[in-house]
Amino acid sequence: MREAEALIADVFGLSPAIRYVAVLREGKLHSSQRPDLRGASASESDRYEELFVNPTLLKLIHQRGELDCGGAKFVLVRYGNFYQFEYGVDSDHLSICFELGTNSLEFAGEDRTVVRREIS
Repeated sequence: MREAEALIADVFGLSPAIRYVAVLREGKLHSSQRPDLRGASASESDRYEELFVNPTLLKLIHQRGELDCGGAKFVLVRYGNFYQFEYGVDSDHLSICFELGTNSLEFAGEDRTVVRREIS
């Protein structure tokens, strides 16, 4: 399995519309954001979101998807300043924040390919 920093660099290479990337792997958080972002959230807030909110959100959506929906592949959240794409593999996850003017669903297939190759 490659280093989280290399995965983050690969994801940033997908599009200049990517604002922020985080990888939670085996309980260790790695993240990076583009410099000079407008409307960026506080880094401490991002840290708690990645450690507590996103794992919980992914677990809830995964459990619901397994009941009778054929599973769940990812979660997309529309915040006021950006979109946040969440993809989970077991207890690990990848978060990618996109600029609002971006159709982040266009990247969902590409992002899942990067994650599947590197995390799973």
